[in-house]
Amino acid sequence: MTESGDLPDSEAEWRERLSERAYHILREAGTEPKFSGDLVDVDEDGLFRCAGCGSVLFDSDAKFHSGTGWPSFADVASSDAVETRPDRSHGMERTEVVCARCEGHLGHVFEDGPDPTGKRYCINDAALSFESTDTA
Repeated sequence: MTESGDLPDSEAEWRERLSERAYHILREAGTEPKFSGDLVDVDEDGLFRCAGCGSVLFDSDAKFHSGTGWPSFADVASSDAVETRPDRSHGMERTEVVCARCEGHLGHVFEDGPDPTGKRYCINDAALSFESTDTA
């Protein structure tokens, strides 16, 4: 998958583009049940893209098994791939992660990840698509 050229102009267009689950997560800041997606166990080389716009967000080199039930990454693919925002919903303080291009909700970032970044980008499976670069 490559970056989609034009972004939808309306929520109706987003609904047409995305599955119901992806729409709920990306456009309504929803979440999915842990261990419910296919990407949490992906170990092959590749790129994790935004399911909304196709932007490259994470590289498989930064993926690790956190045991949380969602795909987890220690770092982003590039410094301008995502944006972070304060999230005070659900009676707690967290840091929301959104796609820098389409502003789709991806998940949250926590300060309990592995070295060298110490970060754990905990990302909803349905907010991502995977493009394998494995040549084996």
